[in-house]
Amino acid sequence: MHIRFIRTLLFTLVMLSMSAASFAQIGISVNFAPPELPVYEQPLCPGDGYLWTPGYWAYAEDDYYWVPGTWVMAPEVGLLWTPAYWGWGGNGYVFYDGYWGPHVGFYGGISYGYGYFGEGYEGGRWDNGHFFYNRSVNNVNVTSIHNVYNTTVINSTTVNRVSFNGGTGGISARPRPQEEAAAREKHIPAVAVQTQHAQAARTNPEQRASVNHGKPAVAATPKPGAFNDRAVVPAKAAGAPYTPPANRGAVQPAANTPAAHPENSAARPDKPAQPTTRPETNRPPTTQPNTRTESNRPPTAQPNTRPEPSRNEPAQRSQTPPPSERSQPQRTPPPAETNRPAQEQQRPQPGAQKPEEKKQKDKQPKPDEKKQQDKQPKPDEKPPQ
Repeated sequence: MHIRFIRTLLFTLVMLSMSAASFAQIGISVNFAPPELPVYEQPLCPGDGYLWTPGYWAYAEDDYYWVPGTWVMAPEVGLLWTPAYWGWGGNGYVFYDGYWGPHVGFYGGISYGYGYFGEGYEGGRWDNGHFFYNRSVNNVNVTSIHNVYNTTVINSTTVNRVSFNGGTGGISARPRPQEEAAAREKHIPAVAVQTQHAQAARTNPEQRASVNHGKPAVAATPKPGAFNDRAVVPAKAAGAPYTPPANRGAVQPAANTPAAHPENSAARPDKPAQPTTRPETNRPPTTQPNTRTESNRPPTAQPNTRPEPSRNEPAQRSQTPPPSERSQPQRTPPPAETNRPAQEQQRPQPGAQKPEEKKQKDKQPKPDEKKQQDKQPKPDEKPPQ
């Protein structure tokens, strides 16, 4: 029992926090304003219990698209619809989702028409479990729907087609006390048929503002998703001439705020990143021989096309012989023997004389002995007188 009580208490706290926060939460922020509201007629109400939800501009993929106004069955008896709207957030135009609640809350002061003239709702009311339609602002067939009334609505606000609040040229309305109280009530977000309706508009290229220039081909439908119904209503005119700006783009959702359309805000992760093709400068090509210098290896052992600083080669050498000619080492005479004259190379060394040459040398007379021999007369010569 104690655990069940704790779970019940936690659930109650969660529901209170949800009811205290408006379902008009920030979705995305866009750096240019949405187009003005198109001019269109309301289609005939399809039956009892349907409530009108006005059309609005949504945003996806760098473009606004029109979500047609449509009749939606209320999810619960007694609930009313608060439309979505755009408002200036300081650095872009911020989208606030619509929601269901017992009272209509703040929707930016936007005059959507057909009961939504900027404040509250004048299109009908709940009474004893039935919704009564105000015929002065709704297109209702009284032969099939009898719970109707007729009250003239005096619209004290300036009628215009502006579709956003705040910023340059926007509506300057601010929430009233009753609208602030309505924001703290329990809310229900858009039902499944409304979400599917908006998705169908998003995937239809003709609903994009860059294509229809503010005048969509389907401005309103009798029921959600009925884009091909013969009761579809086209726009009669654009609210103002529209040309999409060149610098279109969405901004990230505001911090600590649940995004209503997170898929519209940033780069989609479903696209794989392209592989980089940047060359690797530190990696030699696999099809070429290794040209790295090896200091401990003879330069003629393998082909080398890079000049080696330790090699004593002539500077004027312009062409390196192919590897096949340099594969076998060639022996060259040492520089000392190459530059020595031929006579010096043939001169015998003193220590290398033969015995016969030494004996002949010893027999030669010395200088003094030769001089005495020269003084002695020869046998055939006469002595001097």
